[in-house]
Amino acid sequence: MEIRWYGHACFEIRSGISLVIDPHDGRSIGIKPPRAKADLVLVTHHHFDHNATRVIKGNFEVIDLPGEYEYEGIKIKGIMAYHDKEMGAKRGKVTMFRIESEGIKLLHVGDLGHVISSEMAKEIGPVDILFIPVGGVYTVDAREAYENTKILNPKIVVPMHYKFNGLTLGLAPVDDFLRFFPEGQVTYVGNSIEFSREDLPKNTQVWVFTL
Repeated sequence: MEIRWYGHACFEIRSGISLVIDPHDGRSIGIKPPRAKADLVLVTHHHFDHNATRVIKGNFEVIDLPGEYEYEGIKIKGIMAYHDKEMGAKRGKVTMFRIESEGIKLLHVGDLGHVISSEMAKEIGPVDILFIPVGGVYTVDAREAYENTKILNPKIVVPMHYKFNGLTLGLAPVDDFLRFFPEGQVTYVGNSIEFSREDLPKNTQVWVFTL
């Protein structure tokens, strides 16, 4: 499996097929658009910085609703959550996507705006790789992201949706989240990484992607 980051909340997962999550158009948030050709695109919610499917190449299908799906042997479960702490009253709902391929369980929570409940954690089930926003303002902040990490207990945490050079959105930097982890638990992996299930650690590690 390979994971590639295109900035913000946009990732490409290559596992037999190419699956892209939450594409942005780049221009509207100050960074380059994703250069990906996809078979499948997942959209966690229809805000401009997460649903720019028009920039993705290929004859792809789009999934943007809760439910259970299967595509070319990859199992996908969409689970409803909220963009804020008021059950969506401020910013609406989001669909968290749990993806299972090659024996690896990945969870991309989109613009999650709250600490998940025990009932929601039970619905999600075990998680190997967690993609979680950490920049606050529109989503959970660093501390709330850490609380979600403790609840879900993944092997790998991938922070996303935070301030970095070029991004015009007023988010907090990733360092606010990394302070919760000892230095030995944090690895900078560049903009992509290839791995297999056997490479996953026993204890939680943080993978920080860079452009």
